[in-house]
Amino acid sequence: MTTLELQKMANEVRKSIVTGVHSAKAGHPGGSLSAADLFTYLYFEEMNIDPKDPKNPDRDRFVLSKGHTAPGYYAAMAHRGYFPVEDMVTLRHVGSHLQGHPCMQHLPGVDMSSGSLGQGISAAVGMALAGKMDNKSYRVYTLLGDGEIQEGQVWEAAMFAGHRKLDNLVVIVDNNGLQIDGNVADVCSPYPIDKKFEAFNFHVINVADGNDMEQLAAAFAEAKTVKGMPTAIVMKTVKGKGVSFMENQASWHGTAPNDEQYAVAMADLEKVGEALCQK
Repeated sequence: MTTLELQKMANEVRKSIVTGVHSAKAGHPGGSLSAADLFTYLYFEEMNIDPKDPKNPDRDRFVLSKGHTAPGYYAAMAHRGYFPVEDMVTLRHVGSHLQGHPCMQHLPGVDMSSGSLGQGISAAVGMALAGKMDNKSYRVYTLLGDGEIQEGQVWEAAMFAGHRKLDNLVVIVDNNGLQIDGNVADVCSPYPIDKKFEAFNFHVINVADGNDMEQLAAAFAEAKTVKGMPTAIVMKTVKGKGVSFMENQASWHGTAPNDEQYAVAMADLEKVGEALCQK
C-alpha cells in the first residue's frame, strides 16, 4: 500500500475503534487511537499474514502485550479481513468474539490471549525462541505500553531475548506519555526507555512520530536489517490521536464516549478522511 492508502486505512481503523468503544459503553480508546497507525502498518504492510489461513505455521506472529487496547487491534484485524467490520459494534457484549481483551480461543488470528500487563512480551519472546529452535523464518512482533513497562516481568523477558540474540523479535513501545493515573513520568518514570533496552542488548530505533507512516516504514525497514540481537522500536505517539477532545488526555485512557461525544469524534475523523482525499 502507498503511504496515503495506509493513512486512509488508519483513519478507518480509528472510526471503528470509536464505534466499538461507544457501542460497548466501556473500553480503552486513548491507547487504541495512539497505536492505530502502528496496527495499520503491521497488518497491511509489515507482517506476513493471511486472514484466510490464520494458523499458517509460517505466518508472522503478533502479541498485543498491552491487551486493553484490543479495540485498535480488532479494528485493524477487521479491516484486514479476519472478520466483518460490522462486528465492531459487538465489542465487549455477552457472546461476542470481541472480548475486552484479546482471546485466542474466540478469535482466529489472535496469536496470544493477553491483558495482564507485562506478560505479553514473555509470550512473544517464547514464540521467537521457538522460531529459532525450529529454523523458521517467521518474525514476532509485540506492542507494549509505556506504562506497562513499569512491570518487572518486561525486563526479565528483555534480558532473556537479548541474551539469546533473538533477531526475529521486534518489541514496540507505544510512548504516548500517559497511563490511567496520569503522566508516566510522574507515576513511575520509565525513562530513558531506549537506554534501558540497549542495556539488555537490543538494537533500539527511536521514532520521533509514531503516528507518521513514513517514519514507521523506515523503522521497520531498519529492523529487518538487524542481525544477532532483538530490536526495540520506541515510538512517540499522541494518546487519543485523531479525536480532538481525547488527544493528550489521560482521562480517556479507559472511558467510553457518550452519544454526543461519539458524534463529535466521528465528525473529527470524517474531517481527517476528507483532508486525506484531497491529497
